[in-house]
Amino acid sequence: MMKLLQTAVLISLSALFCVKPALARDWVLIDASKGPQNWQINSRELGLKIEKPFSVRLRLLHGGRQEDVSIIEIDTGAMKISVVPTRGMNVLEAVAGNVRLGWDSPVDEVVNPAFINLDGRGGLGWVEGFNEMVARCGYEWVGHAGMDRGVMLSVHGRAANTPASKVVLSIDERPPYAIHLKGELKEQAFKQVNFLIETELTTEAGARSFSLHDTLINKDDYSQEYQALYHSNFGPPLLEKGARFSAPVKLVSPFNQKAAEELGDWQTYGPPTRNYDETVYNVVPYADEQGNTLVVLHNSSGSEGVSLAFNVQQLPVFSLWKNTDTLGHGYVTGLEPGTSFAYNRSYQRALNLVPTVGPKEERHFDITYTLLAGEFAVDRALHKVENIQDGRPTEMRKTPLVDLPKE
Repeated sequence: MMKLLQTAVLISLSALFCVKPALARDWVLIDASKGPQNWQINSRELGLKIEKPFSVRLRLLHGGRQEDVSIIEIDTGAMKISVVPTRGMNVLEAVAGNVRLGWDSPVDEVVNPAFINLDGRGGLGWVEGFNEMVARCGYEWVGHAGMDRGVMLSVHGRAANTPASKVVLSIDERPPYAIHLKGELKEQAFKQVNFLIETELTTEAGARSFSLHDTLINKDDYSQEYQALYHSNFGPPLLEKGARFSAPVKLVSPFNQKAAEELGDWQTYGPPTRNYDETVYNVVPYADEQGNTLVVLHNSSGSEGVSLAFNVQQLPVFSLWKNTDTLGHGYVTGLEPGTSFAYNRSYQRALNLVPTVGPKEERHFDITYTLLAGEFAVDRALHKVENIQDGRPTEMRKTPLVDLPKE
């Protein structure tokens, strides 16, 4: 009888933790058919004796406009990564030691999309919740708010304000103990679009980096236009007077006339400056033979930085957003790989930056974010950038690609 009871307990535990034989364990953290709840797991509970213990925690926020927002915190043992399933599986921040990858937005709550009207403020309602390190933009459109073929497009699409329908955590049972956080986003409208975006954030025990692996699936019976842009945002301590952006650059152009006036300093940053507002630069990066490229942001001394690695076959262009206004107003820079620039979609068809995806077809987007801790790490990343450039020339176009109307 005792043996039968032990067997039954083992079967029940296996069902609870959804054990995959010798590969990974899966847990459904969020499902549209069920209510969310606080939950956590760590490497000790999994029976793993490792140098850098890790943990994953799901918690609900309460109060103000962040009521019922879900946060998933992944602590690799070396970096704490906060993901917001309620807001498009966006990455709120990543903290390693005294270095925080992220920024200080005037929006100091993690805002539930239920409290945001994307069409408000003339299509700028998106900014009422904008405070993440990584905000997904798309996927039906990206770019500035405005009319396109008789339809008003709000700024940067709906993805960042779309709650995940399902979230699954998967942890490998073998070294390096990879942690996978998968989410499903849906962009659906009758006779308009039927997109499923399968998102995945992957990291490892002891890592100070993470990767995004997103798949856009057109579930419709017709081809559809799509756009994607990964709005990756950083403030102090990386952003400061004398901080610098580096990339293997084939072509750079100013977004508008204001940016054209500062083209000579487009890769460097000033201190917080009252009434600075913003400047944006359009970049076409070089890549290696496999299409891989790398961009780097580092502080003025070159002692700390962050790199973004991506493939230009997936994300062929890049936007550099320099918003060095006052600290209270939002001192931040955006490193933004994309299928498109930040112009309204109506301007980008002529630039061949509004791709299409066929019925039942997929598109993939992969980006790796790495904290560069120390001069050696920064120098090594800059050396990789130099190797990709490989002596090839940079074309600096002095005028914007698009003739925008005067404000």
